[in-house]
Amino acid sequence: MPDLSFLPDSLRHELAVVGEVDVLVGIPSYNNARTIGHVVRAVQGGFAKFFPDCRALLLNSDGGSRDGTPEAVREASVGSFETILAAHPLRTVHRIVTPYHGIPGKGSALRTVFAAAAATGARACAVVDSDLRSVTPEWVDLLISPVLRHGYDFVAPLYHRHKYDGTITNSIVYPLTRALYGARVRQPIGGDFGFSGRIAADYLEHDVWSSDVARFGIDVWMTTTAITGPFKVAQSFLGAKIHDAKDPSVDLSDMLMQVTGAVLALMDHHADRWKAVTGSTPVPTFGFEYAVGLEPVPVHLARMLERFRTGARELQSLWERVLNPATWTEVARIAAAPDHAFVFPAELWVRVIYDYAIAWRRGRMDREHLLRSLTPLYLGRTAAFVIEARDASADDVEGIIEALCQQFERDKPYLIGGWDEPGGGS
Repeated sequence: MPDLSFLPDSLRHELAVVGEVDVLVGIPSYNNARTIGHVVRAVQGGFAKFFPDCRALLLNSDGGSRDGTPEAVREASVGSFETILAAHPLRTVHRIVTPYHGIPGKGSALRTVFAAAAATGARACAVVDSDLRSVTPEWVDLLISPVLRHGYDFVAPLYHRHKYDGTITNSIVYPLTRALYGARVRQPIGGDFGFSGRIAADYLEHDVWSSDVARFGIDVWMTTTAITGPFKVAQSFLGAKIHDAKDPSVDLSDMLMQVTGAVLALMDHHADRWKAVTGSTPVPTFGFEYAVGLEPVPVHLARMLERFRTGARELQSLWERVLNPATWTEVARIAAAPDHAFVFPAELWVRVIYDYAIAWRRGRMDREHLLRSLTPLYLGRTAAFVIEARDASADDVEGIIEALCQQFERDKPYLIGGWDEPGGGS
């Protein structure tokens, strides 16, 4: 049994009262009173519809909300189960609302969920974000059944998103993790996952809870740990992801820094593994994929271009230290181009990311400062993507992303060469 002493006494008592469960769903939250009631009702419906004979626990792990989120969880009710069921559920669904302890962030919230899974002996678990407006009872089945009924340890989400939603995933995290580890997990930081009690116990054994993993890095850490460990990995198609999406031009620097920092720290830890990987292969996929309607995501192209060009002026000396001379020359050239001729080619973006990874590995400048300096470059690449995808269909956009992934894979020898260069290292 992992060490669960970090849990508050009140939560340990509640878990002891609940006893053993078969399935557990965690909902991390912070000031999500507006949306979390719908998520709770969907989870309750999923338990009743798909797991009526299972002992079930819904755990809300809250970060100190002041908008009534815990009360919204306690008050949420599915109403009449007859609207979604052919038969009544056979077992009581337990519900616990608890504050989490540790560094503020989703990782600390999920650590509490993992601990609850260990304490209750849960066989299959899932976590879903608290700002979802598209979650349905079927999500619970699609995340938990591959674990409970097919023996998988980790189930990543696969969903359709607006072409301007998830730009950090599409431009950095998915293509980079795919090239590194060879597994085509399309949404490695999707936020909604299924997992076994076995991998939850493994997660608890890692000493990462004072790092960026405890903030925004938890999703990619969970995914990478699953891919690189002795675990069976799959993904499930959940339909549309409709949530409180953010305009890519707003300040995402903290999230970008922490997610990218987590990816690079994982690269360092798993270097022997990824350097031996060439190409990539699909992972098993559950669920029936279908077309969905999506809410538009606003973008401010001019703001992104302005921030990229400002970065090229104000961060020139730093970028010259980080980037290969040929890469910097090309970045400077496109920064000087007029709007109507602006492009940021995939091959250039891949070299930028690999140069940043190599600079991070060498550790010759403050890593937080290094990662923050990536934001204007990310906005430049995102602006180019917005221009390229302006009139593109969903299939066309996926083709653009696939081409970027293949470029990351082709240029991987460049990364390995720089990573292993004499004098490198942390």
